[in-house]
Amino acid sequence: MSKSTELSAISKPLTILHTSDWHLGRRLYGRMRYDEFEAFLSWLQDTISAQKVDVLIVAGDIFDTMTPSNRAQALYYEFLGKVSKSCCQHIVIVAGNHDSPTFLDAPSNVLKFLNVHVIGTACEDLNDEVLVLDAADGTPHCIIAAVPYLRDRDVRSSSAGESADSKDANVIKGIRAHYDKVASIAKTKQAKLAEVHQRHIPIIATGHLFAAGGTTTEDDGVRELYVGSLGKISADMFDEGFDYVALGHLHVPQRVGGRESIRYSGSPIAMGFGEARQQKQVLLVQFGTVERSLSESTILQLTNTVTKIEQSVEKAAKKVASQATDFMDDLFGFDNTAESEENTQKAFEGSVSNQIDAIQSNDSTNNSIASSNLLHHNESQQMQVISLPIPKFQKLAQISGDLELIQQTIDETIQSLEATESVWLEIIYTGDEVVSELREHIQAMVDGLPCEVLKIKNTRTYNKVLNQQQISETLQDLNEEEVFERCLTAHNIPDEQKSSLRDAYDQIVYNLRHADTQAE
Repeated sequence: MSKSTELSAISKPLTILHTSDWHLGRRLYGRMRYDEFEAFLSWLQDTISAQKVDVLIVAGDIFDTMTPSNRAQALYYEFLGKVSKSCCQHIVIVAGNHDSPTFLDAPSNVLKFLNVHVIGTACEDLNDEVLVLDAADGTPHCIIAAVPYLRDRDVRSSSAGESADSKDANVIKGIRAHYDKVASIAKTKQAKLAEVHQRHIPIIATGHLFAAGGTTTEDDGVRELYVGSLGKISADMFDEGFDYVALGHLHVPQRVGGRESIRYSGSPIAMGFGEARQQKQVLLVQFGTVERSLSESTILQLTNTVTKIEQSVEKAAKKVASQATDFMDDLFGFDNTAESEENTQKAFEGSVSNQIDAIQSNDSTNNSIASSNLLHHNESQQMQVISLPIPKFQKLAQISGDLELIQQTIDETIQSLEATESVWLEIIYTGDEVVSELREHIQAMVDGLPCEVLKIKNTRTYNKVLNQQQISETLQDLNEEEVFERCLTAHNIPDEQKSSLRDAYDQIVYNLRHADTQAE
């Protein structure tokens, strides 16, 4: 059934909040971050109430490891208990690649009594992944195609001697088949419900996957999901019958394939210093004649404004897209690697902010939308997507340059802080001068200041060779791949042997990461 028919014109009001990649329990260079996680979950709870959210979707990676700490679990369950007593009628949680499927599934039967629906493991009967969520009056609100992270074993059968290309094709084929079956089940249920209730029932799909061309940052901890960087998914894999696809895995907020209805919400806090300048967000997806903070005329003004500004930064967007594939479209400029792109992003955000301010001065009903962005509005389908910015609960800053520039940037960073704020720093020394006792120099710069240096990097490799005693690199600074590369170099492995050794090592690491230690 086309969403342009008369049924879509009488869609029931529905507000969904899309978030993902909480990574509860994650550390940053050994530093615990529970205060940040607790502050985010408290903010999220308040936001759900303020925005009158009906359904909360968490698209995977709730925890950072398959064996989360007791404190991380306590934050999770306390949040679910509080939100279940709020206006939010349903919570849908799917597992990500960092999560233990069986750990998430274990309490699922109890959580159902709180209207918390958990899909940790890909279901043998795909009907179990298609949820019809009812409103308080017993009528259907929406249909959720709750697809979790699909592990290798969920989507393909391995065979001896299988080539990398064959594995890639089979992974993608398996993922596509899974979504096609789920879409067919969902659309069948949708048709039956529409016949009874005479209105369009939206279908929202979830996913925890890596879309082809996806934007990431250097130190965000985003892992390849399949051995050899396989399984990159294109936008056309998702059925047109899905009204919205809520994705997780990538930490940079972005849309997929130029399609407004397929989006990553991104992580709620910066997972590494490379994300320090990103504005983190959650997404509000609204269907039907929702009681909005914006008037209809304001929505149209904002839509036109965003369209004009997006056109003005088209060249910058194409520059980002040219470095990837045609599948991913990140119009929101969260890649901070190029100064020109950063300036374009600032101009984009400033223009939207100024336009919102101008509209607000003429419409007193818009106070609650002051800091949010309307990303998409489709009047014919009665759907809109709004970005709600998340406060930064712990300031991070990545500072690079020679000693003089580092000192200047530290001073500017400290001056920008509020009286009660502090900042964690990553210092990258890029000067030409060979500096002995670099750590002592940096520490002297920050003594007595409301900041803490968590990491110092020295890009002058020959300085490390000449001053071995200055090397402060530890295992916690390296990931598994970097440790293995150090081993290859240390043992003088010939280049012609490195490729096969890397492939074997990648397979071992993959098996370790995906072994569900919580399962019997």
